[in-house]
Amino acid sequence: MTGMTAKPTRVLLGVRGMNKEAGEKVAAALLALPGVSKAVPDVGQIEVHYDPSHHTIMDLVRTVRTQGFLAGML
Repeated sequence: MTGMTAKPTRVLLGVRGMNKEAGEKVAAALLALPGVSKAVPDVGQIEVHYDPSHHTIMDLVRTVRTQGFLAGML
């Protein structure tokens, strides 16, 4: 993909035990990653828009885990 950028991808991650307040903290951690353009938390889940040429879904899940939550794709 030389000279091309990947189309932003949307993924919905389930986050066990995450309330709305904690979701803001998780969203901030995800938004700190290069290539993440949007992170919208809700109770028990977070919608993430990211550039797949920068990160995999597992990278996003690992970032959520650093905030103290278990996460996976919905």
